[in-house]
Amino acid sequence: MGVFIRQLTGIRAVAAVWVLFYHLQGPLDTLGVMSIPVLSDVIRVGRLGVDLFFALSGFILTHTYLRKLGPKAHARPTLEFWWLRLARIYPVHFVMLNAAGLAVVAQALITGENKDRPWLNPIDYIRNLLLIQEWGPNPERGWNVVAWSLSMEWLAYLLFPVVVLALFFFHRRINTPLLLVAWVVSVLPLLLRASVGDDPYYGGAWGSTIRVLTAFVAGAITYLIVIRLINSDGSISTRTERLATTVSVAMPLVVIAGATFLGRWSGAQPEILLIDPDAEPLPPFFHLWLVPPLIVWIGALALSKSGQVKFLSRETVVLGGLISYSLYMTHLVWLSTWRAGMNAIGLESGPLYALSVVFALAMAFVLAWLMWRLVEEPARRFMRRGVGVRPVAPEETAADKTTG
Repeated sequence: MGVFIRQLTGIRAVAAVWVLFYHLQGPLDTLGVMSIPVLSDVIRVGRLGVDLFFALSGFILTHTYLRKLGPKAHARPTLEFWWLRLARIYPVHFVMLNAAGLAVVAQALITGENKDRPWLNPIDYIRNLLLIQEWGPNPERGWNVVAWSLSMEWLAYLLFPVVVLALFFFHRRINTPLLLVAWVVSVLPLLLRASVGDDPYYGGAWGSTIRVLTAFVAGAITYLIVIRLINSDGSISTRTERLATTVSVAMPLVVIAGATFLGRWSGAQPEILLIDPDAEPLPPFFHLWLVPPLIVWIGALALSKSGQVKFLSRETVVLGGLISYSLYMTHLVWLSTWRAGMNAIGLESGPLYALSVVFALAMAFVLAWLMWRLVEEPARRFMRRGVGVRPVAPEETAADKTTG
């Protein structure tokens, strides 16, 4: 079953880069990239890379822990699971939480501006420290803004030992047609929330909680469906593999077509399509409708052996997947600092500005690699050893081999 880990690790790279370009829309607009049809529409919904991460987490964690945590709840495996998830996410979060605060001070010194930042207080710092900042119906984001999704992931991790009991029951007692029904039911709350065009970010009215729980659970059920289609010897029938490959090609096309449609549908447009270069751009309303095809894409790629799988399994793409978490967690603080520098020297357009955008992109990957190499991996291995668990998780072994 570990055969699909390489391409799913590659998907993480796609998700992180999608979010990166989403947060670069201001500079890309200055360079004229956002004038390119279709491409600009896909970039505008780049925040869906987060939902792709949520679904991947559900899929991979079910693959890894379905039998370890099911069919009955036990305290020790549950506590070990939570510790190992903290080992995976917390060291980088802690570093970037404090780096974000330092970046604010640095930007104020560089630009001479003191913007109102209501989140810059001890209470919000502690909420971020505890990863509860996004919990509730109307969260306020600050510090390292992208960590809102980490807060939601942590909520999913806390609930997973209970959710996995239901997943184990589904795995043993429910047939495949009913699993498909369960999958549809799991995404319905997201589709209903997505159908309310009141907030292009869908952060309020429990929107963030709905996003993570629906994508996470749907990703988990997708795994249960996938393993029904794999033979007992680990092989996949030619018919299943061909169908999966076809679906793996079709789903991205559906997302691209959907993003293009939403980008041109007047009823989906917020009042302002693009704010100033220093602000997060507004996506179209209803873009969460595109999450289900992304989840189906994960399942199809897990069963495919050709097409996109070959690209996603390349060493460079898998490496991109390995550093994707660090890229996601570091890029916004870095881009904010870079923008402050550009504003301070008055560089806002022209060839030099274009070169600076290329530099910003390249440095985003360099900083991500350094964070992964110097903080994320050493800290994760140290925390795993602290509870007597092998430094490298079995489900990561195949991917880790690509980096030597």
